[in-house]
Amino acid sequence: MSIKRRPDRSITLLSLGHACVDVYQGAVAALVPFFVAERAYSHAAASGVVLAASLLSSVVQPLFGALTDRWAMPWLLPLSALTGGAGVAASGVVDSYALTLTVVAVSGIGVAAYHPEAARAARAAAHGSHTAMGWFSLGGNVGFALAPLLVTAVVATGGLGASPLLMVPAVVGAALCAAAVRSAAGGGAPVGQGEGDGSDDWGSFLRLSGAVVCRSIVFVGLSAFVSLYVRERTGGGNVSGTAALCVLYVGGAVGTAAGGRLADRYGRLTVVRHAYVLTGLAVAGVVLVPGPSVYLFVALTSAGLYVPFSLHITLGQDYLPRRVGTASGVTLGLTVSVGGLATPVVGALADATSLRTALVPLIALPVLGRLLLCGLREPAPPGRGSAAAGASGRRPRAASA
Repeated sequence: MSIKRRPDRSITLLSLGHACVDVYQGAVAALVPFFVAERAYSHAAASGVVLAASLLSSVVQPLFGALTDRWAMPWLLPLSALTGGAGVAASGVVDSYALTLTVVAVSGIGVAAYHPEAARAARAAAHGSHTAMGWFSLGGNVGFALAPLLVTAVVATGGLGASPLLMVPAVVGAALCAAAVRSAAGGGAPVGQGEGDGSDDWGSFLRLSGAVVCRSIVFVGLSAFVSLYVRERTGGGNVSGTAALCVLYVGGAVGTAAGGRLADRYGRLTVVRHAYVLTGLAVAGVVLVPGPSVYLFVALTSAGLYVPFSLHITLGQDYLPRRVGTASGVTLGLTVSVGGLATPVVGALADATSLRTALVPLIALPVLGRLLLCGLREPAPPGRGSAAAGASGRRPRAASA
């Protein structure tokens, strides 16, 4: 059953809570320079800290999705927010490498536990509005982007010993999630119940997941290397590289918000397919077109990567209407880990050749993702059926490639 009242309030609370939780997705990587400086971690040891958080989080996230498919667990939202924050807050004060790995892994588990239930709750509160889901996704992206600023403000001032202050977003996020649960309960349905009737379309879901993997590799690869690449291309030093990274993140925020609105008007698959085409062309511009125009192509790449971000989630949920939690866990977690695993390959290729040569394969991945989307049907949102799909301008029959 959908939430009937105050959907705007519930989505707002969930979006803000999402921002607070996803601070901890970006916080671990932001702490790495401080671990190296204060604890003399090697680059390999520092990479191990990031891997402990991100890989474990991504792997267990589908498991939490499967659990939320069996039982509604709204209490998991505030608890997971606190768990995610506690691990990061403790990472600066524990006194051994093994304990550091342990606490950041705990943080990763907290983040993993949050997303499937939160995505399901947001979908129920959104009443099928892709714009509302876009705002929910935007919250997470904003939190991720703000993490380096927050970590630097706290740790650069007080050292790693000040890391317990990083618990503040978790406490705020837990309060927001608890308020979202109460708001949803006041609307007549528990947070987390949003499944519809219909059969699971695993074939379409796996093809969609393959496209998301392609998107993930491009995004993570550019996030890791675009700053260095733009510095090489423009000769502008650290400022030019940082500016390119800011363009990538700011463009992502705009793209996420725009994606939901475009989908409400034109249909999800239409928007997603065009976004993959835009991404391929834009990445080619980043790699091949010389001069300051690289910033324009970075912005276009960012928009292309982020416009389909929330649409991937709702499409996955609708392809697996009986396993909404599993679909949310995979589209938000497992596929993202592949992007992280592929990044060292890009780095190794750059060491062997050049950074520009290493980025060339990224041009092909949006093309591959677009091919995987060919022939997919627009699924009817749970409980709305084909009539609802037609009312929103979407066609349930197979769209052209």
